[in-house]
Amino acid sequence: MYLRRVTRRNRDGSEVSYVQLAHNVWDPVKQRSVTQVIHNFGREDQLDREALARLARSITRFLDPEQALAAQAPEGTSFLRAVPMGGGWLLDRLWRRLGIGAAIGRVAAQRRVSALVERLIFCLVANRALDPMSKLAALEWAQQDTWLAGVGELGEDPQVFYRSMDFLLDCDEEVQREVFFAVSDLLNLQVDLILFDTTSTYFEIPAEREDEFRKFGESKDRRWDLPQVVIGFAVTKEGIPVRCFIYPGNASDQEIIREVKDKLREWRLHRVIWVCDTGFNSEENRNYLQRAGGHYIIGEKLRQGTANRAALARQGRYRKVQEGLDVKQVWVGEGETRRRFVVCRNLDEARRDEHRRERWLEKIAEELEAIKGKQGEARTQAEAELITHPSMRRYISRRHGRLVIDRTKVKADAHLDGKFLLSSSDDELTAEEIALYYKQLIEVEACWRDQKHILDLRPIYHRKEDRIRAHVLLSFLALLLCRVAETRAHDTWRNLRRELERIQLGYFKGSAGRVHQRTELTHRQREILTAVEVPEPPVFLAIEPGNAA
Repeated sequence: MYLRRVTRRNRDGSEVSYVQLAHNVWDPVKQRSVTQVIHNFGREDQLDREALARLARSITRFLDPEQALAAQAPEGTSFLRAVPMGGGWLLDRLWRRLGIGAAIGRVAAQRRVSALVERLIFCLVANRALDPMSKLAALEWAQQDTWLAGVGELGEDPQVFYRSMDFLLDCDEEVQREVFFAVSDLLNLQVDLILFDTTSTYFEIPAEREDEFRKFGESKDRRWDLPQVVIGFAVTKEGIPVRCFIYPGNASDQEIIREVKDKLREWRLHRVIWVCDTGFNSEENRNYLQRAGGHYIIGEKLRQGTANRAALARQGRYRKVQEGLDVKQVWVGEGETRRRFVVCRNLDEARRDEHRRERWLEKIAEELEAIKGKQGEARTQAEAELITHPSMRRYISRRHGRLVIDRTKVKADAHLDGKFLLSSSDDELTAEEIALYYKQLIEVEACWRDQKHILDLRPIYHRKEDRIRAHVLLSFLALLLCRVAETRAHDTWRNLRRELERIQLGYFKGSAGRVHQRTELTHRQREILTAVEVPEPPVFLAIEPGNAA
């Protein structure tokens, strides 16, 4: 199918051209191909060229971006290739608008390092966000498979990336501080409440390769057989990362939280409310978080602690906060030991807890029946497995030398269905606010999920401590850009990236030189750029006259 021009001569000798949409069909009678006209557009001098342009654009919507660019190649121009450019364009504009590039540039100038290091760091950050891979593979990716502003020929030596990582780690404190204040000023972040949590990431290396940094510890990935490192994130209630921390794999959450508070106090972030999970809870940590006017909201373990059990036993009326969440406030103790608790209840979760307990009780009954038929060592082994099981042991007692289901324990456990317990040192917050702030820890969980499954924090191809730290910091900066884009566009980075990478940059070559032209933007692509407050990329990014090719 094609457009053709047909010329006719009038009686007065003048010629008139008409434009037609036609295609060739096989004529079995004539035994040859003949032209069949599908549509007449009319005289060429009266042609509605805007209508033709709209038709061309509507056709290209059904083509891949690269095919659309090739179809747009002017006559006498050859289409060379096309690469994705939408994601790189958005990340670069955010990088500049948030002041991250300027912050790195200032530190580089103070240390008399080439300004190119800022572009190299951005290149590695963009790779984490768009197409995570090793640093060696990222070198080829940056030069052949994408478009990034200001990234020219990088050569074939990945040492340019490794040296930039060394610089980034060397000025880690300065860069993170500069980036935080630039981002908080621009986005007007509220840092009166800090959400903090840790995770771990493992290394698939033999056990004997454990070193001073990659250590065995409490694995959040349930890979206790592999050495790991521990990573902590401080996040605002809007979900924007404030700072990341990296520790050896055997680091304890109990000690980490105190060090994190001290480091953020250097940024004048000491009068804040810390929101932490149960793993950071201890009397020493609660007192430490209250230093210099700070406060805490912290998760409490339901089945441990005299004060905790007393809080759960107190009578009181629940108040509905939102669908699926009820709260009641409880005070325990007197004088200086007086503590404020908030008991939270989720009725949907309570039904799930009840169902799980019924299944465990059925399983225990089956196991106890099977034990009756065993003797000697086999019986002892079966009983040992039952009373050491992490879930079933809470419902079992030994009476008259036999294991039985303890109905008192079952009833006590049923009292905890759907509940979680919080404590707070801030008397000005309402019980509803305490519960809702704690539930926002899901923002940190989302950070971990994106780090591991979207930005591919793991696998880490480095073995030296400095390079591992630099790698995590690069992922942190990528997460910061993604979170800002998600917050503004109200969509996930996975969806934003997929749509933006459909914006392609085509390279054309002709006798007059080279042209770099992008594809037409769709309505959704324009929506994303507008929401994130990023201008549309120009249609022509470069025009190189002469024999520039």
